[in-house]
Amino acid sequence: MDEASSTLSRARGRVTSGDGTRIAYERQGEGPPLIVVSGALCTAGGERPLADLLAPHFSVVTYDRRGRGGSGDTGPYAVEREIDDLAALIEEAGGDAYVHGMSSGGALALAAVAAGLPVERLSVYEPPYSADSGARETYAAHRRRLTGLLDRGQRAAALELFLADAMAPEALAGMRRSAAWPGLEAVAHTLAYDHAVLGDGLVPYGRLGGVHARVLVVDGGASPAWMRRAALAVSTALPRGRHRTLTGQTHVVAPHVLAPALEEFFTEE
Repeated sequence: MDEASSTLSRARGRVTSGDGTRIAYERQGEGPPLIVVSGALCTAGGERPLADLLAPHFSVVTYDRRGRGGSGDTGPYAVEREIDDLAALIEEAGGDAYVHGMSSGGALALAAVAAGLPVERLSVYEPPYSADSGARETYAAHRRRLTGLLDRGQRAAALELFLADAMAPEALAGMRRSAAWPGLEAVAHTLAYDHAVLGDGLVPYGRLGGVHARVLVVDGGASPAWMRRAALAVSTALPRGRHRTLTGQTHVVAPHVLAPALEEFFTEE
């Protein structure tokens, strides 16, 4: 049973995934259902600014991916279980839905649609694949180091390793001292899940060829060149893919810039 939030016109609820895991979600707005799949370390709460902007046009569902926030975390982890989580949310939404995936959430959404989930349109923002085949060994070494830290219970070290790829040392030191750090450390074990979603880290051309939904692949004009190359490669590999760049945006995209692009894509004839 959903619990209504009168101040934000937001409903909260839980669905049961195929393995019995309870997945917590928030829903707001009216219109066609649109499910937002978050990236690494993020929860439903982190997607609220984007959901607020999309809610006038869609019934927006944000959720805590397994192992985060109010959701359960039945082991052992498998990407197929996360696909089942999304399937349960689509069923709760009425049996079909639009989907938007951010970063590794975009990679998860692409895998889910390739597996046959009923999604007519999908958008993804900078799924963090590499289009450079030479990056495979570097990615594998990084994954081994991160999972080794997590296996030893060293969540803080694993989190620092992950964030060091995107933050300057002084910024990372500031983050380490911030009030947000304990919450990030609490979900650091799910970084291994995101690595599993990305497979060997390279653009999965074969899988993408089996995605027959209409797909918008978005990147930021100020994002690193390797991310932009990967976004273009993903869009080219998709049978019904298209590519769009948001000028001046980085991997941390501004919701007020992203929302109009998504609204246009999901409402066009």
